[in-house]
This record gives sequence, structure tokens and C-alpha cells, in this order.
Amino acid sequence: MASVFIDSRRDLRERAFQALFSLEFGGDSFKAADFAYTYDKADVKEADLPLFLLALVQGVSEYREDLDKSISQHLKAGWTLSRLTLVDKNLLRLGLYEIKYYEETPERVALNEIIEISKKYADEKSSKFINGVLSQFIAEKK
Repeated sequence: MASVFIDSRRDLRERAFQALFSLEFGGDSFKAADFAYTYDKADVKEADLPLFLLALVQGVSEYREDLDKSISQHLKAGWTLSRLTLVDKNLLRLGLYEIKYYEETPERVALNEIIEISKKYADEKSSKFINGVLSQFIAEKK
């Protein structure tokens, strides 16, 4: 990761995604966020964890059931949440959490950021799929 992006909102979103992905295999949201933030940094203490990162990881964890239900309702016929890859599922959860619950981030910014992160962790089809699903939520809010 380029040093310019360290601790930027995009960097923290990526680390939140990494923490959420690891939580698919069990664990505690705080420990997952701590590991995602500190694994490539020297001399960082738990107290130094950015609040934005913690808010994303804990928020998605707290609202996971509601997020999954909302995402499921916006999938095309024949598709279920269990059919999605873990990458797509967690990117959708993270993006939807920011769109729906994290009022400090403008909806379009949240959408664009998740699309850019998806380009790094998934393929082009996934990016388009994530854009299509999350765009529905923004259109509904208007």
C-alpha cells in the first residue's frame, strides 16, 4: 500500500473489509479490527485504532442480520445470499452499512469507495454486481 493512503478513509475501509472477511471464520470484531489495522504497522497500540475503522467493523457486525435481509431482498430472482462469494457478501454489507447507517459519509461516496475496493479484491463482474445492488438502495432513498 502506498504511504499516501495509509490511514486514509479508503485504507480504513479496506482494513474494515479485511476484518469483516476474517469474522466469517469466527472471532471478535474488536480483535479483527485490531489485527487488520496493526498487522503491517510497527509500534501501534490498541488505543490508536481509528474510530472510523471500529465504527465500520462493529456497525456491520451489529446490523449484519438487517443488512443481509436487505441485500437478499435486492438480489435477482434465483439468487440468495449464500450463493455469493464471501468477498462480494462482505463488500455489500460494508457498503450498505455506510449508505444506510453511517450518516457522516455521503451515499455516493460510500458506493464509489466500495466499488474501488471491489476492483482490488474481486473481478470486474463483481464490481458491476456490487454497483448494481447498492445503487438500488441509493435510488430508494431519493
